[in-house]
Amino acid sequence: MKQELTVKPVSGYVALLMAILFIGGAIAGFAFQIIWLGALLMLLFIFTIRGFKVVNPNSSLVMVLFGAYKGTIRENGFFWVNPFYITRHISLRARNFNSEPIKVNDKIGNPIKIGFVLVWRVQDTFKAVFDVDDFQHFVLVQSDAALRKLAGLYPYDNFEDHEAVIALRGGGEEINKELEKEIRERLVIAGIEVIEARINYIAYAEEIANAMLRRQQATAIVAARFKIVEGAVSMVEMALEQLSVKKIVELDEEKKAAMVSNLMVVLCGDKDATPVVNAGTLHS
Repeated sequence: MKQELTVKPVSGYVALLMAILFIGGAIAGFAFQIIWLGALLMLLFIFTIRGFKVVNPNSSLVMVLFGAYKGTIRENGFFWVNPFYITRHISLRARNFNSEPIKVNDKIGNPIKIGFVLVWRVQDTFKAVFDVDDFQHFVLVQSDAALRKLAGLYPYDNFEDHEAVIALRGGGEEINKELEKEIRERLVIAGIEVIEARINYIAYAEEIANAMLRRQQATAIVAARFKIVEGAVSMVEMALEQLSVKKIVELDEEKKAAMVSNLMVVLCGDKDATPVVNAGTLHS
């Protein structure tokens, strides 16, 4: 498989000087009635000026002669090349592609919307021009395919797939690295360098967004309740231990059970407890 061949062309200023000499000689030839010389120098002048090319910074010029690849100019400046060359300017600048969110199914089949940002540039001009039909369109299509594949490998979150170590919503840099790797493997055939790829948008699709929001809220409430109960048990245990150590009051098993029940209600309740003043004994 061929690769890019970098060539150093002739300086355009040298060729410009030659063109000036050719046109000056042609004018002199016609002036002194040396028609054949004037015509020859005029043809050389036209041939010379057709070969001038300007290559801007971070740009390149791919050259082809009768179907044969002759090389790429990467150096910026004013140059002269064979006028029979068919040339094409290829930008080497970094480019951004900000995709519109697409609807896909995650690993467990939930419809989600996901989008990404890709930063890329042409690394090998030969592959970009000759190995694919349209390298810019190739980048868009293959990047989209890579994103769809990645979304199908991981769940949106860990609510339903508890065995999943990485989820799309919380995967962060690991998910972005996987996406970047997948895109890079697909674009190497086109000579494209992937500078960065990262997910910039992810959400449930509209048809299940409300249901998933309620599920997330319920999960958050359960998690909060778990922490509240865990803390309440610790506080009740500490209270009973302190009462026993300091011998503030003697509690039998029935009184301990009542106290535990009352404390758990106070500590775990959604509303503030309303105290009841007992004016009699504990058993009244």
